[in-house]
Amino acid sequence: MSGRKAWLSRRDGTVVIGYGPFTPAEEAPVDGVAFYKRDFALSEEMPWQIPASYERMTVDEFRQKNGGAGSSDILWEIPDAMPFSFVFQEIMGCIRQGQIEKTVPVVTECGTVGGAVADMITAAMASQIAPLQSYGWVSEEDGFAGATPELLFKLDGLKLETMALAGTARQDDEAVFGVDEKEIREHEYVAQTLVAKLLDLGSLNRREREVLRLGSIVHFLTGISVELEAEQDPARLLRRLHPTPALGPLPRTDQTMALLNGWRKRMDCPKEFGAPFGVWDCGEFEAVVAIRGIWWNGQDVMLPAGCGIIEASRLVNEWRELRLKRDAVKRFLG
Repeated sequence: MSGRKAWLSRRDGTVVIGYGPFTPAEEAPVDGVAFYKRDFALSEEMPWQIPASYERMTVDEFRQKNGGAGSSDILWEIPDAMPFSFVFQEIMGCIRQGQIEKTVPVVTECGTVGGAVADMITAAMASQIAPLQSYGWVSEEDGFAGATPELLFKLDGLKLETMALAGTARQDDEAVFGVDEKEIREHEYVAQTLVAKLLDLGSLNRREREVLRLGSIVHFLTGISVELEAEQDPARLLRRLHPTPALGPLPRTDQTMALLNGWRKRMDCPKEFGAPFGVWDCGEFEAVVAIRGIWWNGQDVMLPAGCGIIEASRLVNEWRELRLKRDAVKRFLG
């Protein structure tokens, strides 16, 4: 596999950029840099991609070097609601039967574009600023890039940082969003499940739920940190935490994951959407959840978005939320 470029902007205000060709590996090198690139199902046996060369710079330097005005000259095709309605009804049936409490189907909007697709999308995503983290993988004919608000986790020695990010509304609806029982319940599913996964690793601190404002949309955010009792292998933590309840099923079992992967495949979801994307840098590791991005293959582009479905969900509201999330990504393009 030979990629041309990969990058991840980190929470400390720096960006790590790797240049191809990339060498796949089963484990990250002790020293140096490697990118963690895997599909949602974690099926690849060699997820670490070691670049031929790499550099570090500040987010501002990266933006000046790669950013710029994106292009809105994409011919988008309006998604058909019918396939999603079938999946939604199947999910509600599983919830009523007690098979699942929550899951996250994905709808992908497709389009075509002329010109240098990779350059255009890279420029748009490189221009995004905190709290969004820009990420990307650019190969010869295809790739993906985005600006995600969701940190999977950051590991620095014995300190682990993560977050619960779930619940979505328009900025104009923030007041009612803050007391919406369905949105609060969905967020608490995520936060409580994350806490349960981390409690045995050390001293845990769960911060108060807050509203994260991202331009046209808002989310609920709960920060979580752990003072670890012992050093942890990033690869093992990735398997423990992915998929987060914000992107995966609850409960997470082989059966519920198979159901979700089946729905994602039926809806033509890009395989890396919602997957971990991270960088190992000389002993420190940081991984984001690959959402709020655009995938491309040749001149074809794909814009996926997911929605959390629980018993209280309603079809029209979830369809509206999916469009809201896709529109937020389109705004990255100018």
